[in-house]
Amino acid sequence: MTIYLDAVWTLNLFLDWLLLLSTQAIARLQVSKLRVFLGALLASLIVPVTVYFPESLAAHPAGKLVFSMVIIWCAFGYRSISRFIKLLFLFYFVTFAVGGCLFAVHYMLQTQLAFTPSSFLTVSTGYGDHISWLFVIITFPVALFFTKNRMDKQRFEQFRYDQIHDVQVSINGITHKTSGFIDSGNHLSDPMTKRPVVICDQHFLQNWFGEEEWDLLSQANQELDLDVLPDNWPYNFSVVPYQGVNGEGALMLVLKPDSILIELDKGSVATDRVWIGIQFGSLTADRRYHCLLHPSLVHDASTQAG
Repeated sequence: MTIYLDAVWTLNLFLDWLLLLSTQAIARLQVSKLRVFLGALLASLIVPVTVYFPESLAAHPAGKLVFSMVIIWCAFGYRSISRFIKLLFLFYFVTFAVGGCLFAVHYMLQTQLAFTPSSFLTVSTGYGDHISWLFVIITFPVALFFTKNRMDKQRFEQFRYDQIHDVQVSINGITHKTSGFIDSGNHLSDPMTKRPVVICDQHFLQNWFGEEEWDLLSQANQELDLDVLPDNWPYNFSVVPYQGVNGEGALMLVLKPDSILIELDKGSVATDRVWIGIQFGSLTADRRYHCLLHPSLVHDASTQAG
């Protein structure tokens, strides 16, 4: 079998370069593109080494691990052992994730592509036919985009999860528990009393109100007329001005609770100096949480814990 080493080496250089650029993008590193390319150039040398010296130490798993460390050092430098190990594992993760995607698609399409632990090679005809090259050129960027997109979404979901806490709300002597999201952008407060506003959605608040009562609340909100509410209701309502995302001013119907308790990682905070903003509808499509917590409440809890 004839292997066109220059073609295989060029393909491997291109793939290694994209893998290192992906590692850099995911780790959000400020490194020159030239340095990353030099790392890819070094990584691509594994092709002639394994072809001409198949029994060398570079073909051994331990040798490949050392070679990977040299690649990371060349591409991203060394600042600390923790940073170096993190980048090494991230490089392996990106490589395996992208390689796994390519292998799955290859297995489904049965193209002429073979994989080694350290590089991608087409072997059936020495340098591969145009279909296998086209397969790699098209699917590799797609696999990279898919991997990075999933990691970004997972990182965002993890951030959202870290900001979600259990919340207990007591209104008129009745307590219900739900999940609340600490919304750093929620700075809504009553300008008269300076009390923060915790926004709760319809799904959660209907624990206290029947369907007819909720319709009255909706009517009062649309007409901004609290007189439509029954005089004998044991609830204390008010309206709080706020500015929407479009810059226009509006009024939000708010309800005075008996108390609200937020369970945090390092303790809990309870207060009655808060308004419940009424959201007519859901806060999220997946209903993962039903309250938008005011960040000042969490800050107060952190201060008390400290």
